Amino acid sequence: MLFSETSPTREQLDNVSPEELRAFYAAKASINPNLSTPSLPPTIPNVYADTVAQEGKGLAIMAVSEYQGILQNFFVGLLDAKRILEIGTFTGSSAIFFANALKRNGVAGGPDANGNKPVICLDISEKYANIARKNFVEAGVEDYIEVIVGDAQKSLASLEGQTFDMVFLDADKPAYKYYYDMAIEKNMISKKGLIIADNTAFDFVTPYLGISAPVPDDARPLNVSFEIPPCPPGLGKAIHEFNEYVRNDPRTEVVLMPLFTGLTFIRLLKD
Repeated sequence: MLFSETSPTREQLDNVSPEELRAFYAAKASINPNLSTPSLPPTIPNVYADTVAQEGKGLAIMAVSEYQGILQNFFVGLLDAKRILEIGTFTGSSAIFFANALKRNGVAGGPDANGNKPVICLDISEKYANIARKNFVEAGVEDYIEVIVGDAQKSLASLEGQTFDMVFLDADKPAYKYYYDMAIEKNMISKKGLIIADNTAFDFVTPYLGISAPVPDDARPLNVSFEIPPCPPGLGKAIHEFNEYVRNDPRTEVVLMPLFTGLTFIRLLKD
């Protein structure tokens, strides 16, 4: 799905692929008109348009699509979540979706007794944190979201002792395993909670199908017919190893959905 065509007209959809049309149709069919807060936050199209204008399409695809935001918020409602941790915020679209869903759950904005807002976002970029904060104000959700800037591993360690009902992993893909283990081992994910990991089935990850982890140096990924986009060295291998790690982890149950570039849902198993 092209990021710049998140809300296309019917005329713009005349020549798209079946996969794109299916995605657009699903997003439209998932916008519920009778909710107390809208499925699609009103400012999201502007956030997307501004991100494309400022960062270009190449970087703008890092933001979640309308459908992904709506889908993730369905799980926020299903869990009756009260607190969410997001690792990787970019220009703030996913956090706006999360804040919107927490409103629907009856969660009040502002700091709690410990001084923490309902959504905590970790991002390494001061530039993107400032853009996100501006977008939060325009969306009317600034009381719901706190952004912590810095190395996410250090920031995550500083949050030890806090518990979240949802943890969204969307930054520094090679560090996914660290974030995942921290969330579980430090009891940062509630017993009913859900960990969502984004981008777990990139085109440069899926050819590792059937290869054990850790991936041997002489391992040969599948010889695929589709064009694989360039990626940083070792990134496909690192994400595949994360996928295999959580798949074999006796502490959790995992489902990887082949939507977008891969979306993994992980829940704790009961003791």
